[in-house]
Amino acid sequence: MEPFIVSARKYRPQTFKDVVGQQAITNTLLNAIENNHLAQALLFCGPRGVGKTTCARILAKQINQDGTEREDEDFAFNIFELDAASNNSVDDIRNLIDQVRIPPQVGKYKVYIIDEVHMLSQSAFNAFLKTLEEPPKHAIFILATTEKHKIIPTILSRCQIFDFKRITVKDAASYLKYIAENQGIEADDDALHIIAQKADGAMRDALSIFDRVVSFAGKNLTRKAVTENLNVLDYDTYFTATDCILKHDIPGLLLLFNKTLALGFDGHHFISGLASHFRDLMVCRHEETIELLEVGDTAKKNYLEQSKLTSNVFLLQALNIANDCDLKYKTSKNQRLLVELSLMKLASIDFGAEKKNPESVALADSTIEFIAPSAFYRNNFPVSPANTNQPGIEKSTEPLVEKQIDAPEKDVEVPKIETDKEEASVPAPELTTSAPEPPALETTKESKPLNITIGAHKKRVSGLSLSSLKAKKEHQLNKKEDVIDESKLPRDAFSEEEMQKHWMDFVNKMESDGRKILASNLHTDVPKLLNDHTIWIELPNGTMKKEIEREQFDLMEYLRTNLNNYFINLKITVNEEVAKKFAFTPEEKYEKLREKNPAIDILRRTFDLDL
Repeated sequence: MEPFIVSARKYRPQTFKDVVGQQAITNTLLNAIENNHLAQALLFCGPRGVGKTTCARILAKQINQDGTEREDEDFAFNIFELDAASNNSVDDIRNLIDQVRIPPQVGKYKVYIIDEVHMLSQSAFNAFLKTLEEPPKHAIFILATTEKHKIIPTILSRCQIFDFKRITVKDAASYLKYIAENQGIEADDDALHIIAQKADGAMRDALSIFDRVVSFAGKNLTRKAVTENLNVLDYDTYFTATDCILKHDIPGLLLLFNKTLALGFDGHHFISGLASHFRDLMVCRHEETIELLEVGDTAKKNYLEQSKLTSNVFLLQALNIANDCDLKYKTSKNQRLLVELSLMKLASIDFGAEKKNPESVALADSTIEFIAPSAFYRNNFPVSPANTNQPGIEKSTEPLVEKQIDAPEKDVEVPKIETDKEEASVPAPELTTSAPEPPALETTKESKPLNITIGAHKKRVSGLSLSSLKAKKEHQLNKKEDVIDESKLPRDAFSEEEMQKHWMDFVNKMESDGRKILASNLHTDVPKLLNDHTIWIELPNGTMKKEIEREQFDLMEYLRTNLNNYFINLKITVNEEVAKKFAFTPEEKYEKLREKNPAIDILRRTFDLDL
């Protein structure tokens, strides 16, 4: 029985053409070899399993090929691989430098592949600098790492850097299909796409998962077998959940969630996957973005069919609810209830993405001014509190001001109120939100009839109607602006001592109110009076200046009121040398503390303490 070789080793690319998903880098390296334009030091960086070490080995072979070698020649004597994770000392680098001096016995170049180079110590990096910058003509260094930010800049400046990208789901699924055909395995496209998505951009991980699934399912890879083996939720779960949401089937949705939990999945997995499902449905609604959908052909058809049953507004609202649940999941004490509540919210969204509760007013594209019934009648029908409960209520005969409710896109029914000699019933305004009906207003036979005109007896009033626009324009023309006569404002003279006293009173008031940052900033410098109405303070930095400028309204109002001068201005300058006044050294801090509490000096002398 032949030993089993994992696919990651068995199908490791032998040429640059076999490398998956790195065409830009492989083409650059091929052109560099053909044009004899190869650098002496290369740095391959990128996530795991994307082909860094593979490309380094292929490059090492190709630069030594001259056409006379055998097909199976691997140039083992010319390629040296060093694992920097276990050989990261200065002595290891010195041994490497000693080997570099010896020319190759076969071939033209000696290639040194240093994997996980970010694991080298600081001293090892420094010992490697000179050799890396000016190696012998026959030596080429290829450094590989997954964490480029850990390499010191002096090493980076001496290397030609190649950034490897994550392998796309499409490329990984295509390569897996090629391997499955070579091994005589029948695999569904959806199954291979799930494996590629699970690999998260790493081809080596995709091949390892492929081997595991083949051991489980045999020669026939189905989507069900892959999802069962990898313990991932199938597309069908989210399609069923979305159907329940569109049908407002809350019981069915909760039962589906309970079934998912019974299979061993947690609620966070379910809600995050549902959010991704909504995202895929949104992608399917536009022809330009369908290519962003990374699923198989069968699943893509299902996505396209279900996306036709939704709307953009619905999907945006559903994404918002699912994402909010995702963010709150880890901090929630009752995580299952949080997910179930989010599912019930999702199932309570109708096709137009308006919730079946008063929140629809806020969620609508056009907003309307919501007037509570009690406030509406209180503003339009002034009634004396003493006469409210009496049988006869005297109504005001003064004409009421016409009121209009602005509704840019929706028409709102305005209540039409009529009274007769026996009874006047006042219905609640018909709005899109539900509100309790106020009690009817009763009148006696002797009460006068109440004539009310709202919107010229129109049943519906639009904020964009010609009459409303005309009324608004007339209101703006007739509105008188209040002009403040500055000559009548007080402008009493005050001394610098009076200003400083009120300044400190305001600082103490702010500190007692809990606004300690503002109080501390105002206490930094003693204010000075430049002229009759300009107060000047000097601060050590711009941050304090911004804080005071942001809060200066209360300060100026306080000073103007107490000094009876409404022409006071505040001038703030920044002088960084003022910062030297603060205590930074231990001696200066000690002096500050001793000024506040002289007992500290007694304590120091009693115990013979030194700073």
